[in-house]
Amino acid sequence: MMFEPFTFAGIVGTAIIVVAYFANQHGWLMAEDWRYSFANLAGAILILLSLFTAWNLPAAVTEGFWALISVYGLVKHAG
Repeated sequence: MMFEPFTFAGIVGTAIIVVAYFANQHGWLMAEDWRYSFANLAGAILILLSLFTAWNLPAAVTEGFWALISVYGLVKHAG
């Protein structure tokens, strides 16, 4: 099955977020670890990219906030 590139980006983004959450729930990746925030930011950006070809306002709002909160987490961990 072939996906359009933006759809594929959204699927990869979703996978990144789900794997990070799963790792967090199992204690493999703590929320305090900068990699957790980075994974969530990367996933949110990829999902936002997918919305260029399949616009969905509620998803855009959710992923926009997800990205902003992830940036906050990265800044917090850096300082």
